[in-house]
Amino acid sequence: MAMESSMWNTCNYSHNVTFFYNWVGKKISVVWTPRDFVVLGLGLTVCLIVVLANLMVMVAIFMNRRFHFPIYYLLGNMAAADLFAGIAYANLMLNTGPWTSTLTKEKWYIRGALIDISLTASVANLLAVAVERHQTIITMQLHSKMTKRRVVLLIVCIWAVGIIMGLVPSTFWNCECDLNDCSTVAPLYSRRFLIFWAVLNLLTFFIMVAVYTRIFIYVRYQSRHTSQYTSEMWHNQTVVNLMKTISMVLGAFVICWTPGLLTLLLDGLLGKDSHANTYEKFCLVIAECNSLVNPIIYTLRDDEMRQTFKRILCCMCRRGAGQQRERSPVNIDSPLPEETLDCIQKSEEKAIHTPQDTNDKEDSWAVPGV
Repeated sequence: MAMESSMWNTCNYSHNVTFFYNWVGKKISVVWTPRDFVVLGLGLTVCLIVVLANLMVMVAIFMNRRFHFPIYYLLGNMAAADLFAGIAYANLMLNTGPWTSTLTKEKWYIRGALIDISLTASVANLLAVAVERHQTIITMQLHSKMTKRRVVLLIVCIWAVGIIMGLVPSTFWNCECDLNDCSTVAPLYSRRFLIFWAVLNLLTFFIMVAVYTRIFIYVRYQSRHTSQYTSEMWHNQTVVNLMKTISMVLGAFVICWTPGLLTLLLDGLLGKDSHANTYEKFCLVIAECNSLVNPIIYTLRDDEMRQTFKRILCCMCRRGAGQQRERSPVNIDSPLPEETLDCIQKSEEKAIHTPQDTNDKEDSWAVPGV
């Protein structure tokens, strides 16, 4: 018995992916079924929509100067994390089912690392947004005075943390040297790592919810004692609306990812007794939908963002129509490329110079309607 235990605790890197799946009792499909094709087709379609929708958010923040503030840069980075998640899920879809048995361990680790990186980057970014909002609102400001250099450094740190967490399982914290520690959901991952990762993210969720609760209590208290001047009332209403939008983003993230994290936590604690594989795929689908939720929230909650989306789509249509006219044999006057490329800036400048309340000249041009 002792010899058998020592054998399983000896690192043997010659085992392939199929060996670990068989060891934990996770079945690998042998042939493709019609259901598999439907899931694959729908999954890739959702991934494509996720990538395009979040790319639209990033372009809108880049093109509209009214979004050039730290909070919107962080929201743009959140869109980048969601876009990355769409790519990670597409890679997962293309390396699942019967294809799993053909993966090398390196490719299998990459498949999991991409999802780990996207989740860690999203959590770290939401935490940065919570801290930024807390610091800004407590000091009675609408936008943070953080410099662009610091924002860029913060974004780089967020992705650095995400990459590090994604590389941890493949470098040293796996079960290749201790087969009894293998996860049933991710057979090459260590159950102890899943416990650590799930608890860390759930604890971060709790901290963010506590921070936003404190901010809302503070804003509500300030609203009761605010002056009746139009500028102050408008400022407070803008702060509340922006906080509601960000809180909806946080709430959707927590709702979509908590089932998956609890599944990983149960798998880490109970192993095969958790029966995590029976509802693993449902949790993954819910988590994937989160990457599509944020652009919908921005569209419904933020009037300026919605108008920017419309201007981007309008410019794309005009540019496509212009190219078609250029290719036609009939010489038709078409707009110059510069005109179509500058249409967003022109409409934006028109919106910026719209008369606002003169009691708040400093912020009236800088705050999108939320």
